[in-house]
Amino acid sequence: MKHFIATALAILSLGTSSGMVLAHGDQAHGQQAPAAAPAHDGHAAALGEPGDAARVTRRIRIVMSDAMRFSPAAIEVRSGEIVRFEVVNAGKVKHELVLGTRQELADHAAQMRKHPEMEHDDPNAVAVAPGRTGTLVWKFAGAGRFEFACLLPGHFEAGMVGQVAVRAK
Repeated sequence: MKHFIATALAILSLGTSSGMVLAHGDQAHGQQAPAAAPAHDGHAAALGEPGDAARVTRRIRIVMSDAMRFSPAAIEVRSGEIVRFEVVNAGKVKHELVLGTRQELADHAAQMRKHPEMEHDDPNAVAVAPGRTGTLVWKFAGAGRFEFACLLPGHFEAGMVGQVAVRAK
């Protein structure tokens, strides 16, 4: 039990020290994380922050499949855009969409392999049950390249990753 608690605390400290914890929760019924979030720094400021659902400027539908793919697998947005992602799970197993950098997503996927029972709730992620649709509202900040991925064990490794190109206004 001591080892489990020490491991959990280590994971939490790793995630929070970067300014943004990459995680996921079960938001399968269109629930979204609260609009208020802690201040971000580093890459997180470049990626953006949770968006105000009342100020959405664009809707993007992304379908997740049991072939471990997103469709579309690449999107382009403009800095300042507030996007409502409508994330459809067309498969028979749970999937998720998590926004972040390639390294952050890879690091978190490795942690998920070690601790597959971890459950999280973070504004940059949405988990969707089979046959359901979830939403994620995000305001993109500075220009750059980011990714979205499913971090459930084995999904990321199977190639369930997509690209986000954020263009300057």
